[in-house]
Amino acid sequence: MTDAYIYDAIRTPRGKGRRDGALHEVSAARLSALTLNAMKERNNLEGHAVEDVVWGNVTQVGEQGACLARTAVLASDLDESIPGLAINRFCASGLEAVNVAANQVRGGAGNGYIAGGCESMSRVAMGTDGGAIAVDPQIAMENYFVPQGIGADIIATRYGVSRDEADEMAVESQKRAKAAWDDKRFARSVIAIRDQNGLPILDHDEYMRPGTDMQTLGALKPSFKDMGESMPGFDKVAMLKYPELERVNHIHHAGNSSGIVDGAAAVLIGNEEFGKEWGLKPRARIRATAKIGTDPTMMLTGPVPVTRKILKDSGMEIGDIDLFEVNEAFASVVAFFERSFGVDHDRVNVNGGAIAMGHPLGATGAMILGTLLDELERADKQTGLATLCIGSGMGAATIIERV
Repeated sequence: MTDAYIYDAIRTPRGKGRRDGALHEVSAARLSALTLNAMKERNNLEGHAVEDVVWGNVTQVGEQGACLARTAVLASDLDESIPGLAINRFCASGLEAVNVAANQVRGGAGNGYIAGGCESMSRVAMGTDGGAIAVDPQIAMENYFVPQGIGADIIATRYGVSRDEADEMAVESQKRAKAAWDDKRFARSVIAIRDQNGLPILDHDEYMRPGTDMQTLGALKPSFKDMGESMPGFDKVAMLKYPELERVNHIHHAGNSSGIVDGAAAVLIGNEEFGKEWGLKPRARIRATAKIGTDPTMMLTGPVPVTRKILKDSGMEIGDIDLFEVNEAFASVVAFFERSFGVDHDRVNVNGGAIAMGHPLGATGAMILGTLLDELERADKQTGLATLCIGSGMGAATIIERV
C-alpha cells in the first residue's frame, strides 16, 4: 500500500461553549471555512488540490446539518470541484476523519485529502440530535444505557480511581496547558479567528483556568450523583449490568471532566506524489489506524482495547511509543489507560488536555493528533499514539511516526 503522510496540521483556538464565548458569533460552517482557508493559504493549494474534505461533526442538526463538510467547502476559498464528506463517530469524529482520509490515500483513492472536524457547542447544543441509543426504551434497556458521566464514574468505581486522583490529574492538565501556551508550543498550529473586517475574535484557548488547585476542585459537587441516584436511577441500571458493584462512586465534576467549547481543526494528508506536486515536505507518516466496539454501558473504556488492537495490527509494543495523547473526556478515562499499560503520566498529554482546554466534539481528534505531532518535533521524539473514548462504547486510535 501507498504511504500516507501528514503535511500540515492546524486548529482554531477553543472558545467557551456558551453564549458569552468568543466564538459564539461564528457558525460551524464559518469556523470550518476559516480553517480550510488557512490550510489552503499555508500550503499554496490551488484548484482541485485534494480529492475530498472529510470532516467530523457530532451534532448534525440545524446549521451543523446537511453535510457540514460540503457547506464548509462552498463557504471557503477551496475550489467547488472539491466535494465534502461529513462523518460522525461521536468524540473521535475528527480522528476518524483523518483515519478515513489516510486509508483512502493508502488504498490509492486520490493523492491528497484535508481531514478534520468542527463543533460549535455554543450554538448547537450537545444531544439536540436525539439518538435511539438514549431515547428508544427497548434499545436503551437492552444495552443498559447510562449517560456518559455515569459511565466515567463506573470506570472510576471498578478500577479504583479516587476523587483525589482525578482532581490531581485535572490540576496537572491546567498547569501543563498554561506552560504550553507560555512556551508558545502551539504557535505553529493555532490560527487566530478574525471577523470579516480582519479584526481578531480569539487567538488563545479561552476555556483554561490556570489558577485551579485541589482546594478549588474539592469544593465542587459531583455532577452525576443526583442523576445516578434519583429517578430514573442510572446507578441501579449499572448495577444490573455489573452485579459485583455495591454502589457507584461519583467522582467526576466540571473541574475534572472535559470542557464544552467551540473549535475546528484540519490535517493535510497525502502520498509522496502529493508532496512533490505542491512542494511540501512530509512531517510524519501515518503508520496505523484502528477502531473497535466496547462495552456500551461504561462506554468510555475504548482507548485500552483499541490501543491493544492497533499495537497488535502494527507489530508494535507499548514501549515503542514515545508519547501519547489520550483525550481527557473524563479523568478516569486517562487514569484507566495509564494503569492498563503501565504508562507514566509524563508521557501522556504532556501539554494538557480537554480538561483544561475543552473538547469540541467533532474537532478534538484532529486537534490532539496535531498536538502530538508538534510535541514529537519539539521534544525530538519519533513515534506517538492518539486515542479517544467514544459514546455508546467505541474506541479509535492512530499511530504516527516522524519522517
